[in-house]
Amino acid sequence: MDWLTFQWTGAINAHIDALTDPVDCIVLGRKPAEGFIPTWAAGPEGEDRASIDKMNNTPKVVISRTLTESTWENAVVAGDLAATVNGLKARPDMIAYGGRHARRELDHPGAPGRTPPLRQPDRDRRRNARVRRPQRLRLVTARPFDCGITALHFEPKRV
Repeated sequence: MDWLTFQWTGAINAHIDALTDPVDCIVLGRKPAEGFIPTWAAGPEGEDRASIDKMNNTPKVVISRTLTESTWENAVVAGDLAATVNGLKARPDMIAYGGRHARRELDHPGAPGRTPPLRQPDRDRRRNARVRRPQRLRLVTARPFDCGITALHFEPKRV
C-alpha cells in the first residue's frame, strides 16, 4: 500500500467510506494480504478507530496458490478455489483488493452473480482452446478528487 502517498481529503474519505461501509467480506490476493492485514492490525497512522475496527473485524479470504493456511486473525486461505468463489457469490457485499494474480484466479473483479465476467469464453479453432474476449463496459460516472484520484464506475454494456 506504499503507493498511497497522496493527501486524503474529506471528499475521498466519504467516497471510500460509502464503498466499504456495507462490505461483509474482504477478498485479497496473497501479496496485498501480506501488507494489508498487518498494516490494519497495527492501526495505520491517521485512521480513526472505527475504520481500523471495521477492517480488522471484517472476515477476509486470501487467494493464494502457495499458502495453505492463514497466520492472520479473521482470515482464511482459499483452498478449493472454485468452491470458495461459488461461496463468495452468495455474499451480498464484498470487496476485492488484489493484483493481477488474484484477478486472474477470480476471473473477473465484478460483483459475482450480478455481472457477467469481463472476458467472455470463446473457442479458438486453431488450438481448440478457450480464449477470452473483453466484455464491453459503459462508463456510468467519473468523479475526480482534489488529491489526483479519479473514481470510475463502469457497468457492463447491454447489447
